[in-house]
Parts: sequence; structure tokens; C-alpha cells
Amino acid sequence: MMTVSARLLQVLSLLQARPSWTGPELAERLGVSARTVRSDIDKLRELGYPVHALPGVGGGYRLAPGAKLPPLLLDDDEATAVAIGLNSATGGAVAGIEEAATRALAKLEQVLPSRLRHRITLLRASTVTPKHGGPTVAPEVLTAIAAACRDQHRLRFDYRTHDGTDQHREIEPYRLVHLGRKWYLVGWDPGRADWRTFRVDRIQPRTPTGPRFTPREPPEQDLTAYVTKGVDAALTRYRARVLVHKPATELVQWLTPATVVEAVDDHTCLVHVGAETPHMLAAHILVIDADFAVDGPPELLDALRAIGDRCHATQQRR
Repeated sequence: MMTVSARLLQVLSLLQARPSWTGPELAERLGVSARTVRSDIDKLRELGYPVHALPGVGGGYRLAPGAKLPPLLLDDDEATAVAIGLNSATGGAVAGIEEAATRALAKLEQVLPSRLRHRITLLRASTVTPKHGGPTVAPEVLTAIAAACRDQHRLRFDYRTHDGTDQHREIEPYRLVHLGRKWYLVGWDPGRADWRTFRVDRIQPRTPTGPRFTPREPPEQDLTAYVTKGVDAALTRYRARVLVHKPATELVQWLTPATVVEAVDDHTCLVHVGAETPHMLAAHILVIDADFAVDGPPELLDALRAIGDRCHATQQRR
């Protein structure tokens, strides 16, 4: 038979595993009477755990948010995931979080069983976490945006555009996307009747938030690819369409997610590419291992000819 302390830990673990449990469910899982369950719940409350009793047929016990953070019980996989996440956070894409992540990781490793400590130590020793070199985001900004996404409230904020212009925006926030070294917010802009992507480090939320809204279907299921394509289009000065004599299903395996590939037929596809300079745009096209025809600016055609002349000259000198 379990001791009272061991049973309390098991009750706490069950309450953290799902939103609510009925008294009979807990009694069956623990192999005790309903009276013992009520006694265990009272002991957890005395220890500071806010366990609420929900009345009615569908009621039961629920672990609610409290005034302070109580100890959490994590299984092996959860503890490993938290440790890996904290280790990545020490790189610092969120302003001021590096030191807090390091302290939390030290506390976690101190109480980990030896088998998990060895696993996490091995992962840390074999992994290089690059230091963040891009713009940082204040934690309160991320949490404010995340709360608006969760609660389905319109988000009002001041926004600094790429050219330095200050704007006041109000959107229906959908999701936060962490891409490379930057955070992005994807949301529906009612004023422009379209989906928009915003750099979070340029957002300053306003309070209070706006009215509630009904979420819309996202522009794409893969929001990471959606944001990647939008960022690529915004940052590329030169663009071209390339007709490639290769099936789209074969070509997409060799190109980045930001590159749009449209199937024309079973043997041909249309590739949309962009770059900051004509020479870089030509280089992106030349990695395609197939015959192609280019529909692009004259500067691109000049770059392709220059590269071709250099290659021909090199061949002649051999």
C-alpha cells in the first residue's frame, strides 16, 4: 500500500495530466475510497495547491491557477523536453530571458534522476546552440500577443514598418511563428480585408485589447512556409519566373520552402525565385539541374550571360 505522501504525489500528477477528474475516477485510479480522495484533496489544498471542486454531473476536481507557482510533476519525456527548451533559450531570442533560462535549467538538473541527467548532459555536450544575433523581443510583448490569440481578442498595437514609419494597427491575431532569428505574428487585417504578417520586435501592444472575434481559416496550413514565402517576397528586389523542364515533385526536394513551384504538366513546372541582386538571382536559377527558360528583368539576363561567358572562358583556357 502506498504511503500518504506517495499517494498525494500521484493525485497531483493526475490533476496535472488533464483538466478535471471526478471523485470516483480518482478513487478507482488510486485504489482507495471516495472519502480518502476527499481527504487527499484537502491535504493538497493545505499545501497551497488550488484544487477546485466542480459541482454537477459533469463536475469533479480541477487544479486551478494559484497565487504562486506550485511544484510541477513531469514525466521523463516532459522533463527532457523542458531541459532542451531551456538550453535553447539561453541563446536568447527573447530579451532578458537568457539568465532566467540558465537558472531554471540549473534547478531542473539538480533534481533530475541520474538516467535523465546523463541523457540531457549528452545532448548539451553534443549540441551547439548559436548565440542570437538578431532583434530581441520583450517577454511581455510575446505573452500579450499569445493571450490575444488564445482569447480571440482583436490586438491593437503601434507598429514600426520596414522604412521606419509608425502606424497604429488593429488585427485579429492568429498565431506566432518563430522563424530563424525573428518572431512573426500572422493575423487577419479587417481594414485591408487580407492576411498580414508582422515582425514582433516592431510591435508595441496597446491596452485594452479589442472586441472578440471568430477565428478564420488560416491562409495556409503550414504557417512557417507561409511566413517564409512572405518574408522572401518582401526582402527580394529582383524576381523572375523560370520554366523548368522537370516535374514539380522532383524539383521541390532540392529547393527551399520559400521557393514557389507550380506544376505545369507532368514534365514541366514554373519556379518563382527572388534575390537582392541580379547575380544572386542568376545563382539561384543555375542550381536547378534541368533545362529552363527565364522570364525576368534585363539585369538577370545580363548576369546569366556574364556567368556563361566566364564559364566558357574557363573551359577555353584548359
